[in-house]
Amino acid sequence: MLFQEMILLLVSVVAGVTGQFLLKAGALKLGQTTINNALGHIIHIVVTPELMLGLACYAFGSIAYILLLTRVDLSVAGPSVALSYVLSVLIGFFYFNEAIPVSRLVGLGCIVCGVLLVVWQK
Repeated sequence: MLFQEMILLLVSVVAGVTGQFLLKAGALKLGQTTINNALGHIIHIVVTPELMLGLACYAFGSIAYILLLTRVDLSVAGPSVALSYVLSVLIGFFYFNEAIPVSRLVGLGCIVCGVLLVVWQK
C-alpha cells in the first residue's frame, strides 16, 4: 500500500471509530431501550447531537473508504479496516471503562497480525 492509500485507510478507520464513540456516547444519553420506549428513542436519535455527529462521521469514513477502493483491492482494504476493532476496544476501555479480558487481547493481537500479513508487500 502506498502512503496516500495508507492515509485514506487511516481516515476511514479513524472516522468510523469516532462515529462509534459518538454513537455510544449518544446511546448512553438515551438510556436503555425497552419495548415501551423504543419509538421515543428512535425520535430522540434525530435530536441527540452525538448521534447525528456519529452518523456524519460514518458517512465521512465511508467516503474515504470508497476512495480507497478505487486504488486498492478489496481483499486488502476490507481486512485492513479491521483495525477499527482494535481502536474500538481501546476507546471502550479508556472512555467507557469497559473491561478487556485476556481472550479479547489475544483476539486483537490476531487481528493486528492478520492486517499486517494482508498489507505486507514483498
